[in-house]
Amino acid sequence: MRLKSFAIVAALVLSAAVSGCSTIGSQLFTNNYGAMTDAGYQLPRVPIEKVPARYHRQEVRYDTSEKPGTIIVDTQNKFLYFIEGDGMAMRYGIGVGREGFEWHGTAHIALKREWPTWTPPSQMIKRQPELAKFAGGMEPGLKNPLGARAMYLFNKGGDMGYRLHGSPEWFSIGKAMSSGCIRLMNQDIIDLYDRTSVGAKVIVM
Repeated sequence: MRLKSFAIVAALVLSAAVSGCSTIGSQLFTNNYGAMTDAGYQLPRVPIEKVPARYHRQEVRYDTSEKPGTIIVDTQNKFLYFIEGDGMAMRYGIGVGREGFEWHGTAHIALKREWPTWTPPSQMIKRQPELAKFAGGMEPGLKNPLGARAMYLFNKGGDMGYRLHGSPEWFSIGKAMSSGCIRLMNQDIIDLYDRTSVGAKVIVM
């Protein structure tokens, strides 16, 4: 009887230890994807239950020598980390560049815009002539490819043409579908935008 009781207790302890390892230092923000009003726009709810849990916004342990405020983009695993310090980071699920549009390097945030205008680059218009009607810029709105926020990446050569931006296409998170920009769900880009300062370092791996 004692042996059986010991086995039960041991199993419970092991179970608690395993579950603890999966949650220590992590906080999920799954409930932060509801409908919201922002600058007069009615952002719809993201059907977050259809997005894999690993891509939901969450605070996680992340050891790095980079200073707080730095953004690290893990293109392979489709995560963006905002470094908070003390070994912690806010992690967001992202969509990245499709085959032929991948890139890696270091940049900085030069500009931040709320509900930005989207202007397709000339190379994109050549590939997709139907976008020529937006050569002068597409007005901000719920269907705008840059979504609710955009942060513009520059390096020593100037504007790289890449953005960290929101997207109404929540289903693209975790996939390689863009032309090189890093996209987040609109509710996530709003959160990241509020945390990020102009001049922040961005490392794309």
